[in-house]
Amino acid sequence: MERIKVIVVDDSAVVRQTLKELLDSDPAIEVIAVASDPIFALRKMETDKPDVIVSDIEMPRMDGLSFLRKIMETSPIPVVICSSKSEEGSDNAIKAMEYGAVEIIQKPKLGTKQFLEESRVEICDVVKAAYASRNRRRVPVPGPMRDIAPKLTADAMLPAPGANHIIETTEKVVVVGASTGGTEALRLFLEALPEDSPGIVIVQHMPEHFTAAFARRLDSLCRVGVKEAADNDTVIRGRVLIAPGNKHTLLKRSGARYYVEVKDGPLVCRHRPSVDVLFRSAARYAGGNAVGVIMTGMGDDGARGMKELHDTKAWTMAQDEESCIVFGMPNEAIKQGGVDLVLPLASIAAEVLRVTR
Repeated sequence: MERIKVIVVDDSAVVRQTLKELLDSDPAIEVIAVASDPIFALRKMETDKPDVIVSDIEMPRMDGLSFLRKIMETSPIPVVICSSKSEEGSDNAIKAMEYGAVEIIQKPKLGTKQFLEESRVEICDVVKAAYASRNRRRVPVPGPMRDIAPKLTADAMLPAPGANHIIETTEKVVVVGASTGGTEALRLFLEALPEDSPGIVIVQHMPEHFTAAFARRLDSLCRVGVKEAADNDTVIRGRVLIAPGNKHTLLKRSGARYYVEVKDGPLVCRHRPSVDVLFRSAARYAGGNAVGVIMTGMGDDGARGMKELHDTKAWTMAQDEESCIVFGMPNEAIKQGGVDLVLPLASIAAEVLRVTR
């Protein structure tokens, strides 16, 4: 299959070169052009249309949000926002998602070999997810990325739940995983919940610092309270905790109290935070008192964890293909036999409330 054609738009020559090198290292991706601002990018697109655009937000002559609106109005192409971790950059990146961008990545910087390797894996996966989001295309896979690290499972963070694990508390807790398309799916899901909803913990694949802006945005829109999770936060009714970017978030229990542990660790299923890590922890510490939801996203993060939830008698559900931007994660969970019910996005909130009351 042909490689995914990408245009990189950023006013920093260092960022343009770094992104080009990272993306070109994947045999499924080809950077066909780089541009220092949206005006140059639009000229290049007249002769060679890309499959995916990777764009900064703060740029000269035309800002990234105006560029995004112009693309969506004239010739919709999946756009990945590459933004700084500043508070303003994070807020604008979340606004870009509302305007139609499909993913966010944090600007890569020169650093340790491990940092650049993790950036390479995550950025290439995000571009593939953006490509897959357009008409649900199959991602070209001509071969594995060169020198890629092994794909770790949740075993890297905690053991699998025991077969005879006994849960004493009767309080219900909801765990949710999402990726590409998840920012909008989660907004619709959470806006449909009343203020006394059961406690919810969410992993949305998103870079460090951007999850705080995302949580603030949801908190301003929803009746439930939404915040970025901090270590030892209690999971209580009416509260939604969003796993912080670049940290794993685990559900834990002390007596009848559920709380979260936020910790460092390796990439699991090429993600940090990982849905598999959250779901496995819920299987261990909540079992049949948990409700698991897996939403739109590319890849298989969460599929194994959902099967573990299902096997501990938790109630599990997946977003259906028609309402997903990318039917990857839900589909993999269904294939592994871990899903009790497949629902359109608009019906998930009502089902969560039904099974937790």
